[in-house]
Amino acid sequence: MNDFNPFSLEGKTILVTGASSGIGRATAIECSKMGARVIATARDEERLNEMSLALIGERHTTVIADLVNPTDIDALISSLPTIDGLMLCAGKGLTLPMQFATREKFDEIFNVNFFSQIELLRLLFKKKKIAKGGSVVIVSSLGGIKVFSGGNGIYGAGKAALSSAAKFCAKEFAPRLIRVNCICPGMIDTPLIHRGTVTDEQLAEDAKRYPLKRYGKPNDVAHLATFLLSEASSWITGQDIIIDGGVSLS
Repeated sequence: MNDFNPFSLEGKTILVTGASSGIGRATAIECSKMGARVIATARDEERLNEMSLALIGERHTTVIADLVNPTDIDALISSLPTIDGLMLCAGKGLTLPMQFATREKFDEIFNVNFFSQIELLRLLFKKKKIAKGGSVVIVSSLGGIKVFSGGNGIYGAGKAALSSAAKFCAKEFAPRLIRVNCICPGMIDTPLIHRGTVTDEQLAEDAKRYPLKRYGKPNDVAHLATFLLSEASSWITGQDIIIDGGVSLS
C-alpha cells in the first residue's frame, strides 16, 4: 500500500510568526497536526505558552521575540535549525481616514506589518536557514490588492508592499527552489477586528455582504497555509491567493 501523502508536513520544520493568536495560532496548531515540528514565535509569552499546549506531538519550540526589534530577530535566527517552511503571520491593524494618516501612523503599521516580516525573511534566506525546496507563506490581505471599507488605507498600503516584495522574493529565491506565496484573506474573525473600532452588530451586518454569509475563521486560512507549506503545492510560487468567502466577486 502506497502511503505517500503530498499534503503531509511529516519531517518538516516550520517557523510560524505571530503564533500566539489568530491566524498564526491556528496555523501552528494545524501544522503540528500534519506532522510538522513547529517553531512558534510571538511577543506575548503567556498566550504563546497557552498555544503551545494545543500543539500535537513533541519537539516543538516557542521563542519570545518582538520582530520589530533587530536584536530579537538576530537572536531568533541564531536559535533556529534549518527550516523547511516559514509562515509570516505577525500583523497589526489600524482604521484611520486618510486625512489623519500621518507619517507616524504609517511607520507604526509598516514597522510591524512590512519591515519586520521582510527583514526576517531576508536574513533567513541570506543566512541559508531555509532549506532548498522550502516554502514561504505570507499573510497579506484582500486590502492589499483591492480597496475595501474606508479607513484602511494605511493597513492596505502595508499589505500591498508586502505582496509586492513577496513577488520579487519568489523570483530571486527560485534558483534555490524556495517558493514564496501570499495569502490574501477577506475579513477573518480574529482579535484584530474586535478592537472596538466597530461594534459586533456592525461586524455582523457587514458579514452579510459575503456570498457565504460569514467572515472567515482562522482555520480557513490555516488550512490553505498548510497546503502551501506542503509538497502538494510545489509548482506554485509568486502568487496572491485570495480566500474571502466570495466577497471580491461583488
